[in-house]
Amino acid sequence: MIRNVVVGRLHDGVEPSALGPGLEAVVALEPPGLVSVVVGLDAGLREQSWDFAITSDFVDEQAYRAYDEDEEHNRVRRDLFAPLCAEIARVQVRC
Repeated sequence: MIRNVVVGRLHDGVEPSALGPGLEAVVALEPPGLVSVVVGLDAGLREQSWDFAITSDFVDEQAYRAYDEDEEHNRVRRDLFAPLCAEIARVQVRC
C-alpha cells in the first residue's frame, strides 16, 4: 500500500474555510485503487502547524502514480489549492 500525505500552509489573509471546495473535491475523486482518503483543517492544538492535511491510501504504487497524473486531480490541485497556498508538502510512504 502507498500512503500519500499532503500538508499545506495558506497565504497570509486566506481563511481556512476557503479550502472547503478543494477538500470536498479531493474527497469526491474516485480513482481506481484508492482505499481511503481523509481530509481536514488543522485543529489548532500547536502553534506553527500546517493549515490542512490530506491522507490518501492506494493499493499500490501504480494506483498512486495514475492518481498523481489524473487530469481532474491535477485540476483540483492547480485551481483549488495552488492559489490559496504559500506551501504544499507531500510524501509517499510504503505501508
